[in-house]
Amino acid sequence: MSILNADLHCHSVVSDGTLVPEELAARAAANGVELWALTDHDEIGGQHRAAAAARAQGMKYLTGTEISVTFAGETVHIVGLGFDPDDAAMKQGLTATRGGREGRAREMAEQLARVGIHGAYEGALQFVGNPELISRTHFARFLVETGVCKETSEVFRKYLIEGKPGYVPHRWASLQHAVRWITQAGGAAVIAHPARYKFTANEEYALFTEFKAHGGQAVEVVTGSHTAAEAVRYAETAREFGLAASRGSDFHSPEESHTDLGKLPYLSGELTPVWELLADRIQ
Repeated sequence: MSILNADLHCHSVVSDGTLVPEELAARAAANGVELWALTDHDEIGGQHRAAAAARAQGMKYLTGTEISVTFAGETVHIVGLGFDPDDAAMKQGLTATRGGREGRAREMAEQLARVGIHGAYEGALQFVGNPELISRTHFARFLVETGVCKETSEVFRKYLIEGKPGYVPHRWASLQHAVRWITQAGGAAVIAHPARYKFTANEEYALFTEFKAHGGQAVEVVTGSHTAAEAVRYAETAREFGLAASRGSDFHSPEESHTDLGKLPYLSGELTPVWELLADRIQ
């Protein structure tokens, strides 16, 4: 099961991707993906379309989302897989989590205006499929389109990060709430791309300890932003904490993403794949 070409982390226009769910499904299938999940940020509005598109492409499907969480002053992402997409508590929780994005976006635009970049809020909205989910990614695309930066990686060096113009922190869901929404809806909670967080060793240990205590079940070991060494490191972390392992590209766009759907190393055979925990939830 560890050599299954599963891609359980990607984004559509429902959050901050550039393709609709049907286009993502076609791209995943063309790349040999056998088990797929669409994991839009704090949103499950594309789930029924994605599941239908997966079936049409001959792929197996797991429901998915990626929930923004505040932990130790940092934003951490928790992927949910295999849950009931019609669960009322999850829908309510995600609606509340999305609620603060518009005010944050307007503050970001005001900061950019102070350094001579005007019209950023309206400009970012041009790239938003769902206005409730306006994010830094949409501002980054505006800054590239208008020539302020050459590419999105330059944006995130010069703007929108702590200490730079356009950075506005936001308090998201708690770790406990995010894990509870996922597990009570019948799914498995997964820590997304753990190498990306700027935690000390003690803070990271606390994250995994609390996550497991709240009912978290897995961690992304192989993901688009992990190096080979980081995959080895988090495979060891998975074994240390008794967590299953997940695999996902975190694909957003053909132009922006370094790792395409399905184009990832396979999981180590020593790990328990998260999809084994969710065998009865696969569609």
